[in-house]
Amino acid sequence: MTAQPNNGTLVVTGGSRGIGAAIAKLAGKRGFPVAINCATSAAEAVAVAQAIVSAGGRACAIQADIAREEDVIRLFKTAEHELGPIKALVNNAAITGGFSRVESVSAETLAQVMAVNVTGSILCGREAVRRMSTRNGGTGGVIVNISSRAARTGAAGEWVHYAASKGAIDSFTIGLAREVATVGIRVNAVAPGLIDTGLHAANGAPDRLD
Repeated sequence: MTAQPNNGTLVVTGGSRGIGAAIAKLAGKRGFPVAINCATSAAEAVAVAQAIVSAGGRACAIQADIAREEDVIRLFKTAEHELGPIKALVNNAAITGGFSRVESVSAETLAQVMAVNVTGSILCGREAVRRMSTRNGGTGGVIVNISSRAARTGAAGEWVHYAASKGAIDSFTIGLAREVATVGIRVNAVAPGLIDTGLHAANGAPDRLD
């Protein structure tokens, strides 16, 4: 399929697999140049980018750990340089921290989950706003944060720590949406339920979906 006229560059964090990869591929078909971010799965991110290019679109893979501010800044600068002005961001990258009851969760796990899921999403949102805001000379854009149904269910007995991080994403979405509504940026969240991806197996429960 040939890409439609340039819609502006879309950055998809955690775009090498699962929901992120599906978003990236569909966006590529719909005419967005797509910057596919990954923290570790470089080969998979490259494969997603190649699939988009093979279908007539434009894409690049950028390895960056969104928990690190310098990596976030580099991600956005590289995406702009490779594909053009950024008009959209999907904050998809997240980790669960594995299955654990609250009584057993470690401070290290909590720090990692919050650094990626919360701090990383806010930093990516910051860089997107700096580029899109009409207040800063931009022409507007869209931010979509990937939350989770766990934010409302609490994920008791599984990963309350992960659910709490997604609750923070919901609050971030509401606050940022109100903050940038008058400068040309729309902010929303999508809260998936159980989705058939490799996430469950990666956390040691391949039959969880069933």
